[in-house]
Amino acid sequence: MPRYRRVLRIQMLLTQLSRRHLVTAAAGLAAGCGREKKTVIGVIVKAVGHLFFAAVHSGVKRAAKEFGVEIVWNGPTDETDHGRQVQILDAMIAQRVDAIAISATDESALAAPVQRAISSGIPVTVFDSAVQGTGFVTFVATDNRKAGADAAIELAKMLGERGKVGIVRHKPGGASTTLRETGFQETLAREFPRISLAASQFGMADRAKARAAAENMLTAHPDLQAVFASSEASSLGAIQAITTRGLAGKVRLITFDTSESHREALRAGTIDIMMVQDSARIGYEAVKSLAEKLKGGRPVERLDLPVRLVRKEDLDKPDIAELLSPPSGS
Repeated sequence: MPRYRRVLRIQMLLTQLSRRHLVTAAAGLAAGCGREKKTVIGVIVKAVGHLFFAAVHSGVKRAAKEFGVEIVWNGPTDETDHGRQVQILDAMIAQRVDAIAISATDESALAAPVQRAISSGIPVTVFDSAVQGTGFVTFVATDNRKAGADAAIELAKMLGERGKVGIVRHKPGGASTTLRETGFQETLAREFPRISLAASQFGMADRAKARAAAENMLTAHPDLQAVFASSEASSLGAIQAITTRGLAGKVRLITFDTSESHREALRAGTIDIMMVQDSARIGYEAVKSLAEKLKGGRPVERLDLPVRLVRKEDLDKPDIAELLSPPSGS
């Protein structure tokens, strides 16, 4: 074949290949343009290591799957680290996530950062623990004040409406636990005047510090008859203090939240009543509210969920077993 014909044939082949490449690239670009961007919802918890928030996460994942959204899950390691939670929130604002659900470590410290998110056009739902301000899509949490009142009523029944009690509190600034503690104290003062609140100390969201607080109470008040522990960490500390002193069954104990240690203590008689939140539903409803809002819906503005009072005989009931160990949602 003459040389000029070979050159011409090569040029024709190159032109055909080039055209095919352009068609393929255009098709890929069109497909990319037609692909719907997935909605991203940031979920910020008080502390990623808490068992309560692990259960919340199961509900979050179930809602994400049901409503077809992507979740960015984050939070500080330590619940007292307000600054870290603010950093995480500001990072999500900068990333322009489509919506944010947050459980505030401190109702005052997170007020301005949450308002920054709302002012930037990002819908915000507050769950578990309130934050000061307005403009939220939904607030979803346990009815904590009523839960505290219920704890006071149950302890009063155990004591025959007379005696000395103490509270192992959680930490200052946390709206949810403050409401529980307030509900407990108000109910005792209003309805049970023969029961005195002899001791009240913070465990600072740390089980070791909560144990020390409970030990201090038991030392200072050897006639203490009952303890209310208002959170997961406070409960674990109180369980340890009462167990190591050999006071199981002698000092009555009502705890909050759940773990394997809680359940073992309930079976052993160290705990009289374990108060359990529907944590998976809290996570589910938080994501659901934002998914509905982003689709133009009108979610409920407030959702107060009841707490469950779990006794030893309830542990093997199927509905209680699911509440204590919710499905992963994956």
